[in-house]
Amino acid sequence: MTENPLKNKIKVYRAMNDWTQEELAQRVNVTRKTINTVENRKFVPSAYLALKIARAFGALVEDIFQIDEGISDGE
Repeated sequence: MTENPLKNKIKVYRAMNDWTQEELAQRVNVTRKTINTVENRKFVPSAYLALKIARAFGALVEDIFQIDEGISDGE
């Protein structure tokens, strides 16, 4: 299994807003499990979902998601 090269600060931003995974999920119209799998780097979100998450926090997508330079992308 290839490691997910996309780090995120979803948990940090949820804490700053005092939101549960369920509350964020409702704001972006996905399941809590989807938020959990993205937050825990088990799933790479689509560009659309990444933008929706960033917008929910009032942040730029680059503020929430970063490429983990320590993980090879197979090239």
